[in-house]
Amino acid sequence: MRIFVAGGTGHSGSYIIPELIAAGHEVTGLARSDASAAALSALGAKVRRGDLQDLDGLKEAAAGADGVIHVAHRQDLLPSGGMDAVAAAELPIMLAYGEALAGTGKPLVAAGSIGSPGQHLGRPATEEDPALPAGEEYTGTLRVRNVVERAVVGLAERGVRSSVVRVANIAHSATDRAGFLPTLIALAKEKGFVGYPGDGGNLWNAVHVRDAATLFRLALEKGSAGTYWHAVGDGAIPFREIAEAIGSRLGLPAVSVPNDALMTPGYFGFLTTIVTQSYPASNLITRRTLGWEPARPGLLADLDNGHYFPAG
Repeated sequence: MRIFVAGGTGHSGSYIIPELIAAGHEVTGLARSDASAAALSALGAKVRRGDLQDLDGLKEAAAGADGVIHVAHRQDLLPSGGMDAVAAAELPIMLAYGEALAGTGKPLVAAGSIGSPGQHLGRPATEEDPALPAGEEYTGTLRVRNVVERAVVGLAERGVRSSVVRVANIAHSATDRAGFLPTLIALAKEKGFVGYPGDGGNLWNAVHVRDAATLFRLALEKGSAGTYWHAVGDGAIPFREIAEAIGSRLGLPAVSVPNDALMTPGYFGFLTTIVTQSYPASNLITRRTLGWEPARPGLLADLDNGHYFPAG
C-alpha cells in the first residue's frame, strides 16, 4: 500500500516507517523542515513538505494514499496552551482525514493513550473499554485528548477503517531521548534519589517502540473499523520496581515520597497527577485478533541494557 505518515520523524514514527517499508509498503512522510525531510529520506520514505496546520494539504495527502498513520502532535502548543490546545489542534486534523477517506474503507490509524478509558476500573483496561468523555471539568488534564480518539473511532460510521493504537505510558527504546524514562532519570539526578509515590504499588505499563511500530502496521493492514488496540508489552509493573531499577543504575537510593499535597508535587512537580495513578492494561484482544506478539526487551530488561545511562 501507499501509506501517508504524519509524525514520521518522531520517536515512534522513526520506527514505524522502516517497519512499513520492510513489509513492502511505500511510505510518504510529512516534513515541515529541511531537517525533517532529510530524516524521512534517510528512513527510506518519500517526502511531502507541509505542516499540521495545512488541513487542505493533509486531506490531499490522505486522499492520494491507500492508508494513513498519524502519530504527530502539536508539541509547540504545550507550553502556552497545555493538552487542551494540543487536542483542539488535533481534532480538525482527524476530521480532515475523515473527509478525505469517507466511504473508501481505507485505514486510518492514530496514536492514542492507554489512559483514555480511565484508571479506576478495578481491573486492567481492555481494548473494549471506550475512551471516556472529556467535558469542561477535565480542562488541563490528559483526558481532554480523548475527544480525538473518540472522533477517530467514530469515523468508522463514515466508511473509514479507522482505529486507535493506545500506546503504553512508557514507550522505551535505545533512541528514547525525551520520553518519560529520561525525565524520571533527570529528576533523580537533580534530587539525589529516585522517588516513587507512597508505597510504589501503583501499576504502570510499558512497550518497546519497535513492538509498537509492528502493531501500527498490523492495525493498518488488518484492523477492523472503529477499534482500539493496546500497544502494551508490560501490563502491570509496580512503580517502585521502575524506581529501584533506575536507582541501581545511577547508584542512588529509591525512596518513598509520601502521597501528600506538598511532598509529592515537591518531588514530581508537573508529573504528580500522572505518577500517582495506576494504569494496569491488557493486550489480550490485540494479540488474539491481530497476531501481535511483543518480541523486544521488556522495560526492566531495557533499563539493564544501559543505553539510558551513558557513561560519563
